[in-house]
Amino acid sequence: MRKVAEEKENLDNTETVETAEKATEDTVEANAETAQEPVEAVDAADDDKNAKKKSRAEKKAEKKKDAAKEKIDELEDRVKRQMAEFENFRKRTEKEKAAMFETGAKSVIEKILPVVDNFERGLQTIPEGDKNTPFAEGMNMIYKQLMTELENIGVKPIEAVGVEFDPNLHNAVMQVESEEYEEGIIAQELQKGYTYRESVVRHSMVAVAQ
Repeated sequence: MRKVAEEKENLDNTETVETAEKATEDTVEANAETAQEPVEAVDAADDDKNAKKKSRAEKKAEKKKDAAKEKIDELEDRVKRQMAEFENFRKRTEKEKAAMFETGAKSVIEKILPVVDNFERGLQTIPEGDKNTPFAEGMNMIYKQLMTELENIGVKPIEAVGVEFDPNLHNAVMQVESEEYEEGIIAQELQKGYTYRESVVRHSMVAVAQ
């Protein structure tokens, strides 16, 4: 009986040890699972934080990109405006330069025309018998040369006798009776008029038939 009691006691002790070991293992596993949960939570928090940082960085980069694009557009617009202003300035300067040249040319031509008038008067006073003299021929050559040079720069005489009176080209100083020309037609030219590049330098002074 004693031996049986000892064996039973040993069996109970073995079961108690196994139960204690199993309890210890369960506790360790529970502690391990409990310890793993905070680690996973920390990792998730870090991932979320990194995602937020990345999102803020992307937004910041996009904002800088938009600001740079806006600045580039502003500079391009400014350059285009300056180029347009320069082109307008260039055209305006060329126009003013051309106008100044025209004004200066007209002023010079107006001063030359009385010389032309005197040449013509002088040639008209030469007697018919003296028109073949060297002096008369020299005067005529100089006159023709002068008229050729004026024509080369755009100076042309205005048609008068036999054409209809045009107030834009002619200056009527009198009306005359004429059997040759109808009313409103220029019958006589008192002073020759000239144009310079389609612009009147001096109106023709004329007498109109009535």
